[in-house]
Amino acid sequence: MMLKPTDMFDRDREWSQLADFVENERAGATLGVVSGRRRQGKSFLLEAVCQQAGGFYFSAQEATEAESLALVGTALTRHLDPVAPIAPTDWPTVIDILLRLGRERPVPVVIDEFPYLARVSPALPSMIQAAYAPRRAERTESRTRLLLCGSAMSFMGKLLSGNAPLRGRASLDLTVHTLDYRAAARFWGFEDPRLAARVHAVVGGTPAYRTDMIRHDVPRSLDDFDDWVVRAVLSPGSPMFLEARYLLAEEPDLRDGALYHSVLAAIAEGNTGRGGIAEHVGRKTNELSHPLTVLEDAGLVVRENDAFRANRTDFRINEPLLAFYHAIMRPFWSQLLHGSGTARIWERSRGRFAANILGTHFERLCREWALHFAGDRFGDWPTQVTAGTINDPANRTTCEVDVAVIGHANGARPPLLAIGEAKWNEVMGLGHLERLRRIRELIRNNDKFDSTHTRLVCFSGGGFTSDLRERAAEGEVDLVGLADLYAGSQ
Repeated sequence: MMLKPTDMFDRDREWSQLADFVENERAGATLGVVSGRRRQGKSFLLEAVCQQAGGFYFSAQEATEAESLALVGTALTRHLDPVAPIAPTDWPTVIDILLRLGRERPVPVVIDEFPYLARVSPALPSMIQAAYAPRRAERTESRTRLLLCGSAMSFMGKLLSGNAPLRGRASLDLTVHTLDYRAAARFWGFEDPRLAARVHAVVGGTPAYRTDMIRHDVPRSLDDFDDWVVRAVLSPGSPMFLEARYLLAEEPDLRDGALYHSVLAAIAEGNTGRGGIAEHVGRKTNELSHPLTVLEDAGLVVRENDAFRANRTDFRINEPLLAFYHAIMRPFWSQLLHGSGTARIWERSRGRFAANILGTHFERLCREWALHFAGDRFGDWPTQVTAGTINDPANRTTCEVDVAVIGHANGARPPLLAIGEAKWNEVMGLGHLERLRRIRELIRNNDKFDSTHTRLVCFSGGGFTSDLRERAAEGEVDLVGLADLYAGSQ
């Protein structure tokens, strides 16, 4: 198998899947699709594959069809060094040239930024479908491993779905995700989990946000965090300053920018349900179905079902930088744009950052930990971890559950493995345990889950009282702190 380059961080799974696809000796050209938002390292990954396997890499540009054909012809001429320059006049000719590259051995062929080509040549996916006809000699006699890559998630998601021409043709469908919060902490070189969580709440796990886009500027300690936010994110001279706005502009299906920004602002303000979003935006609830679906398809928003209410859905911003922009930067955009009082604006916004960003982000990290890193700590492997709302009829109120860990049903009611409360900057004590006890009793009256063995969990970034630690030692409650989130279980 091809060895992963030593300068490539993480991405073991992605490299292994690409290597298996590219090195497959089976006769017949194959097709793969690689997607992921910008700046996740897709191009770096695919260029490395082509370099190691002697493949062909072409990155499309925003250009007319004629110019795109000329550009790919120039790239093929450079790669093959033929007697005469290659000057294709149509895409079927290009595709057949790419298939001939794999006549003697498996060869990776990458077309990066494929949506640029398909936008000006809408029939291109159908042309590839025709070129990959099962009994066509050009395909059966080739071992070209064609990889179509793109960052426009809404477009790439439809490339292999429904009645799309390429549906059923691809033998690889790989999404390059952002680094998870643990991998991001290692990538940034953080040993302090509190600093790691703060930085992740601002920029998430996008690799490029650690390197070129901030010129490798890393906060040296918690004391340097505030200055880092000002110089690396809030200052107009930093490439990160406009990044959140570009994330929406890069998606071709997001045509009404004002509407989508308003929807994201509503969610950033804590309006996670359809009704709250609609009221904030000034639209009817049914008018938000399309923009919410587009944001979800683009990977910018995630839909989470309430653990205890079948008819309730919450929407959460999936990219931390977008949440940070809408909660912190957008209200002061005019001042920030002119670089006036940037440090004072951040000083004024620190409380809002703690209340609107850090708290909800910490809850998200706790859910990710329970799903991906806790293993069978709560008696079994979870199949779903989400938040939920349970009615408390006696007190005529509702109770929020930050973390609901659900196991496999096995034909009966699914087991509720654990429920948890998450507090970013609060020392948790017996009052929090009592609240969880009360919620567990309400859930047992709900009858949706088997709660016989439901564990109670306190997640805290601020620590736990000695009384609560005593109860944990007795086995009554599980305590999960920042150190556990970044290194515990699994």
